[in-house]
Amino acid sequence: MLRRALRRSLLFVVALFVVGCGWELYKAVGPEQGGSLLGIPLPKSNNLAMPHTWDMVTRLFEPERGAGGRDLWVGVADYGWYTFRLALLGMVLGTIFGLFAAVLMARLRVLERGLLPWIVMSQTVPLIALAPQLDGWSGRIDIAGWEWPRWLSVSVLAGFLAFFPIAVGTLRGLQSASAASTELMHSYAASWWKTLVKLRFPAAIPSMVPAFKQAATLAVVGVIVSEISIGVTGGIGRAVISFSQAATGDPAKPYAAVFGAAALGLAMYGLVVLFDALVMRHRPQEAAG
Repeated sequence: MLRRALRRSLLFVVALFVVGCGWELYKAVGPEQGGSLLGIPLPKSNNLAMPHTWDMVTRLFEPERGAGGRDLWVGVADYGWYTFRLALLGMVLGTIFGLFAAVLMARLRVLERGLLPWIVMSQTVPLIALAPQLDGWSGRIDIAGWEWPRWLSVSVLAGFLAFFPIAVGTLRGLQSASAASTELMHSYAASWWKTLVKLRFPAAIPSMVPAFKQAATLAVVGVIVSEISIGVTGGIGRAVISFSQAATGDPAKPYAAVFGAAALGLAMYGLVVLFDALVMRHRPQEAAG
């Protein structure tokens, strides 16, 4: 396990190095004012559009604003922590509703036929179109003095994106239990619920883990897009907008928000990997034939 983790970490570092080399190579040979090659548009390679990789890294350790104050990386970490919490809540919401829908569809085939097409179709609705609708709930929903906050709309939208892969992946996993194992549980007079807990969910884990990995990254994307669309301040989404406004005089600054967003996606993905390691640690391995 440790050897595999070290190998993956090394491959990740090598991939970053290759991307950085590719960036610098294009910057060295690419057209400064952009152009096209065989009808394919080429981006600009000047310092304003494509700062050097070392300039972007160095900028992280300089003051966020020209007047001084905290370093840029500290600000990005602060924005990222806010977005991470919203994404984590969205992941929890997506998990709850995704698992509930998967169990219902696995229990009743008629629900699978009727509900699954709607679940698939829901993912074709643009998130930007939904964001203003949910933002309208803020100030309108009042339950015993509790008002719907704007940040909760962001987490709900993140959960909306995370819901789909969790529901579909879990459903496929619950249906993957072998007929022989299911018949064995029936011969023991096991209830449907006990069969679900003892057989179907353990059999579903190999299908659920990839779904949860996808949902984790989608939750981060959902939060960032929603922050930009709704206008919630304090997170990476708004940092992307505010940093981009300074791109003319500080071209390396917007990439700090990009780095922060990428780190968030990796952090959420890492949580799922950790969950996988803990759950699968004592799972019996199939003997090699």
